[in-house]
Parts: sequence; C-alpha cells; structure tokens
Amino acid sequence: MNSLKPLVVIVGPTAVGKTDIAIEVAKRVGGEIVSADSMLVYRGMDIGTAKPTLEEMQGIPHYMIDVVDPDEEFSVAMYQKAAREWIDNITGRGKLPLLVGGTGLYVRAVIDPYDFTPAPGDEKLREQLKKEALTLGAAAMHEKLAQVDPTTAARLHPNDVRRVIRALEVYYQTGKPFSQYQSLKTAGNPVYRLLMFGLTMDRQLLYQRIEQRIDLMLARGLVEEVKGLLERYERLGTALQGLGYKEIAAYLAGECSLQEAVDVLKRDTRRFAKRQLTWFRADDRIRWLDLEKFPNKEAVAAEIVQQIAGEFLVV
Repeated sequence: MNSLKPLVVIVGPTAVGKTDIAIEVAKRVGGEIVSADSMLVYRGMDIGTAKPTLEEMQGIPHYMIDVVDPDEEFSVAMYQKAAREWIDNITGRGKLPLLVGGTGLYVRAVIDPYDFTPAPGDEKLREQLKKEALTLGAAAMHEKLAQVDPTTAARLHPNDVRRVIRALEVYYQTGKPFSQYQSLKTAGNPVYRLLMFGLTMDRQLLYQRIEQRIDLMLARGLVEEVKGLLERYERLGTALQGLGYKEIAAYLAGECSLQEAVDVLKRDTRRFAKRQLTWFRADDRIRWLDLEKFPNKEAVAAEIVQQIAGEFLVV
C-alpha cells in the first residue's frame, strides 16, 4: 500500500464549503486541486455552478474545470482518464494532489478501480429506443428503466434521455441492469493511498447556506447566464440538466414564473444535498469533520493538514 501514490480527497454536500477549505489545505501542504464536480467541467457555466474565480483560487492550480463546451459530450470515463492523468502529473512534480468535489460517481471513478470498458452497442436497437422516446416522452422512458434497473434510474434525471436510452440498450442486450454491469467492473486493487475527508454540518444550517448561495447566484446574474447559453448553443444536452440551469431555462421558456423557478431550485438543491450525504455516508473510508465544531475554515484546514502529516509525512 505504501508504494501507492498519495491522494487526499475532500467531499461533502453542495454549499458546505469544500472549495474554500481545500484551498486553505493546499496552501499549507504544497497541494494542487483536481475538481470532482460534474458541472465545473463546462465552459461558460460559471454562476450556476459556483465556479471559483481566479481570485478565489488564491494561486492554487485547479484542474478539470472548463474542460468542454456545454454542447459537447462528456462521460464519467473521460473524466476518470483526464483526472488520473492530472493526479499523476501533480505527484510527478512533487506536489500533493487533492481531489475535491461533490459528484460521488466522479470521485469513485478516480479512487476505485472502475473499468469503463463499454458494454456492446447496438445501433439498430438504439435508434428504435430513440423513436420510442420521441413518441412516448422522456418520463415514460425513465419509467421503463426504473422497472428493469431502479438503481440506474434513481441516478439519472428523467430528462437525461441519452443516458436512459443507453441503460435500456445495455439491459435489452445483456439481460443485466447497467448498474450491475458497472459494479462487476469495480473489483481489483486500490488505485491510490487514500486519505478521505467529508465535510458536514447541521442539516438546517446547510439548507440555509444553500438558499443564500442561490440568492447570491441570482444577484450575480444567473438568469442572464442561462439566457446567454441558450442563445449561444443549439443543444445543451446533459449540461442543461444541472441544478440552476434547467429551472431558469423553464422560466425563460415561459413555463413558470421566476419565483416558482427559484422555489423549485432551492427545493431540488436541498434534496440533492441530502442524496450527496447519503452517497458519501456509505463510504467508511471517509473521516467526517463537523464544521460547527471548528471556529473557522482555517481551523478545519489545520485539522486536515495535521492528519495528512500523520499519514503522508509531506508537511
């Protein structure tokens, strides 16, 4: 195990303060940050993703941010390959890599031996499923998936038709749920020598921070950002399913009022944070830090640095 490259992982729900604390840690240990956020990869989606500015980064290099345009396809397999390459690059320069974010599947894809060798494809079947989707609608296709693969259906947004179709395609071809197919590919030895931290706080306080962050996004021009993206790109695909984007897009399409869109956004973000916590709580490698027990982010960073020093002897 000691021959493995060290990797510090900092996870937690949205709005808990992962970025600020990770930057403090990186400053103290000679670290560089690899983002594990599925929305930060998209260029031009800055306000709605709470993407850190150059000033907020405080000179700490960040990777896997602004990787593709919103109309480009970007898969977990693509993320895994690029993120691991950056981790190797950082380690090779004598720096300590910090994997930081709240997208559980992205984190697991990097730290565990996931093999994303694709299941066989069937173009004819895929086209048939696409026609069904046009006729029956996204919700009906998602319900079909829920009947045969509830695990994958729970992970996918009902409007993410492309991935829903892909999961159905795998099931109809192999007779196995897509979720089972992926889990069969996770066996193997550890990829890194891990030190994982989870950040948490009282649920009501977290929800309050979420609502404050959304109000700040609106003040900073979230509506204008979404409008600009819709005008610039004919097809936004998965990117538009991000929290903050689909709700404001519905408002701009005249489907609801701005207040209704904001109410839905706040509700869905609270639910998302709850799902994130459930995902990360299932990983017993994570050392949880209750932020309410620390006076400030510097104290949290100091605790993490102390534990890093004990494990990796890098500071």
